Formats: sequence, structure tokens, C-alpha cells
Amino acid sequence: MEKMKTRVGKMKRILDCTASDFQKMGGKELRQAIAAAEGRTVLAEVVCTVPPIYPSVTNAELAAAFGADLILLNVFDVDHPEVFGLETKGEETVRQLKKLVGRPVGINLEPVDPNAERLEALYELPQGRRAVEASLVKAKQLGVDFVCLTGNPKTGVTNRAIVESVKTAKKIFGEEGLVIAGKMHGAGVKGESGGSIVDEETVASFVDAGADVVLIPGVGTVPGTTLEKQEKLIQTIHEKGALALTAIGTSQEGAGKETVSQMALYNKMAGADIHHIGDAGIFGIADPENIMAYSIAIRGRRHTYVRMAASVLR
Repeated sequence: MEKMKTRVGKMKRILDCTASDFQKMGGKELRQAIAAAEGRTVLAEVVCTVPPIYPSVTNAELAAAFGADLILLNVFDVDHPEVFGLETKGEETVRQLKKLVGRPVGINLEPVDPNAERLEALYELPQGRRAVEASLVKAKQLGVDFVCLTGNPKTGVTNRAIVESVKTAKKIFGEEGLVIAGKMHGAGVKGESGGSIVDEETVASFVDAGADVVLIPGVGTVPGTTLEKQEKLIQTIHEKGALALTAIGTSQEGAGKETVSQMALYNKMAGADIHHIGDAGIFGIADPENIMAYSIAIRGRRHTYVRMAASVLR
């Protein structure tokens, strides 16, 4: 009984975790901490290959300072690791950023489908940004805490390609890192846009492939993403044993605080475990005040201010 008490005593909600807690966590522990927080985890995405909005700090540090629990680096190339605003480059880039922000840090890798039916002209991505085996291995070596298998606009990422990438990622990361998978918008693919981006069968296939977290568009982002539809998707995700992430990847992270707060509450009502806020609010980051507004909407000032104020030395 005493051993059981000790073990349970070591488990923390992400709300209560400090930098030293995050340093000790693997993917399994991070997933448990997120689940225990009951829909009160904020993930902020930032573009790491553009100058930060204020040169003195990286956009990742700014997002962390305004209440993000998790930091997701977009347009990160594992073959050329770099975060603008950070002097450290190369193999230690991610580890140094983790020290500065005191939060788990992950990256996007994109499962590009060469056979995708194009809705528009698509970009050609370098291997270091694609969700291929070599890039996933390199991501693990660089020290990322999680990998998000998704698609930026005009990249040709499809759901079927995501499924295959999840299998590869899970084989490489195991329980050492979280695997997030899903689309927040069409990514330039015909037949996978608006309300047709994802259905219950698709989210189930992501979990069956090994995804720890399934990403879906947030309520009110792409056309047709109603509260009722997203709630059903999240119920399926939870029934399959995974966590759900709702994403704002439609530049609405730059909308007014009232709009962002309303979206936050709808996503919480739908059942989201993780609330993503995108990187296109200003330039490579959401409006920082919207990160704070989102956080306050889903967990109040108490947890928001503590996250903002807690030193990375704790």
C-alpha cells in the first residue's frame, strides 16, 4: 500500500508540472499528465525559421511566457536544425531551447503523399521536413519530446500518408515521445478540405496505427466544423484510447480575444484534451495575448498566471 501511495504521489497533472518535472518525462508520463489535467493543456505553435517578433527572445520563449504548456516548432528541418533568435544551432538546438522555455518541445513533420489529388499548386518540401524514417530518427536524436504528423498549407499531406507515418514514428519513438497525428486544414488536397477533412473512421485509423494524440480542426475553424461534429470525433478518439487535440490552424489565432475565447470554450465542450493555437496570428506566432486569453478561458487566471510566472529553475 505504501508503494502504491508513493507511485500515485509522483503522478502530476500538467498544470502542476515544472521544468524539472518535464525534464524527467517520457512520452508515456507526458500523456498521463495531459490526461490528468482534464482538457486544460495549451499547445502553442511557432514558426522557427522567421525572425521573432521581438529580436531579444525567440517566438517559442514568448509563447511560453504567455501560458503555453507545450511548444510546437513549425517548418523545422531536422537536417538543418535552427530556431531564429537562438544562438545555438545544429545538434543542440532543441535541447537548448528546452532549457530556455522549461516546457516540452516538439516539431512538425509532414507526411507528403506523392499521389495526392491536388486542389492547388503544391510546395516541394526538403527531406528534413518530411515524415520519412530518416527524419523521424533524426528528430529523436535531436531530443524532441513529441512529433506532430500534419500538413502545412499547399503540401499535399493526406490522411492515408499520415497513417503510414504514424506506424513508422511509433516504431522509432516507442514510449519515449508522443506521436500526434491529423490535419487541421486541407493542405492543398482535393476531397480532404472543409467538413471532409476527417471522419470517425479516419481518426480511428490514426489510433490503430499508434497515435497517442489525434489532431482535428477546432470548432469554428474550417467550414463545417460544428460543435456536434467535433464532439463525435473526439468521442471516437477517446473510445479508441487516445487523446484529442483541437487545432486553430486557420489564422484565427489572430482574431479578437473574444473570438478566441469563444472557440476555446467550444473546443473544451467538444472534449479536447489539448488545445492548439497556431502560428499565423502575427508573424510566426499567435497574438501572444490570445495565447493567454485562450488559457484563461479553459483554466482560469490561477493556472494561467502560475504557468506564465514559474521559473525554468523550478
